[in-house]
Amino acid sequence: MTANNSAAAAAEYAVPDLRASLGLAGADPALLDTVVDGLGRVETLLREVVHSDVSVVHDAALHLVNAGGKRFRPLFTLLAAQFNDGNTDDVIVSAAVVELVHLATLYHDDVMDEATMRRGEASVNARWDNSVAILTGDFLFAHASRLCADLGTDAARMIAETFGQLVTGQMRETVGPSDGEDRVDHYLTVIAQKTGSLIATAGRYGGMFSGAPRGQIDALYAYGEIIGTAFQISDDIIDIASPADESGKTPGTDLREGVKTLPMLYALAENADARLSQLLSGPITDDDEVHEALHLLRSSPGLDRAMATLGEYAERARAAVSDLPTCAARDALESLADYVVARSR
Repeated sequence: MTANNSAAAAAEYAVPDLRASLGLAGADPALLDTVVDGLGRVETLLREVVHSDVSVVHDAALHLVNAGGKRFRPLFTLLAAQFNDGNTDDVIVSAAVVELVHLATLYHDDVMDEATMRRGEASVNARWDNSVAILTGDFLFAHASRLCADLGTDAARMIAETFGQLVTGQMRETVGPSDGEDRVDHYLTVIAQKTGSLIATAGRYGGMFSGAPRGQIDALYAYGEIIGTAFQISDDIIDIASPADESGKTPGTDLREGVKTLPMLYALAENADARLSQLLSGPITDDDEVHEALHLLRSSPGLDRAMATLGEYAERARAAVSDLPTCAARDALESLADYVVARSR
């Protein structure tokens, strides 16, 4: 695809404005142009590979692709590639692979969570039914595997290992911590597997398919796992601390779903008062009780401890790329580490 064609794809498919998101407003303009160009190519490929002559399969598969999103995983793949040969054809394919895997997990998550909305649209399980949603997720996994096969056996093995991490993380979350297991350690392991593992693979692919040496690939993988976990902690904090008019999200979603996130676990570990412990014992369906729980959490030490942990992860992310070559791409990765903290304040 030519630069002009990929730019057109970026416009047609509403590629995220990187200058206004993810802390990249101050990034090198040439770097951003290159990444936006690559994202346009990824968007085109996503639509090509999920096409089906069966209308319900086609419509369901495109449902979340068309709903947009930050495209953080392909974005990171492309950023990781800019230390070497940039947007090679294999880099573009690998970026599409990680996004297809991510989208597939969302279809399955919505079924497990009985969600009705996703990215401002009716979820597939709500618009069609659970069976269609599960099968659509499987359809996207299949296409991700097919694309990955063209990248070679190493890439196929890596995505298979990542599948294993994603499923293991989901199982850990579903079953909960074992007797005697520290609940905070359990939670951090869950989000490292459920969120960090695929972002780590995105960084590894970007390095691999742009010709990076082994040391750089390892650094990008480590950064991806850390920054992915940090983004989830940041989301945990925002769900409690940020009013809806600031974050654009309805606060208390985790409370309504009965998910004990890091600030909640820290609050409980600090001998939270009996009322907060009662409220956090399960899903909250009453709006007044959600507001009460948010008030108690905002005044608890749990938020401060979660922010401190987030800061530690951001520092670890910066350290992971400290030995990479000094360039605009490294500056962008360091800015992402700063952004993940700043967005939570």
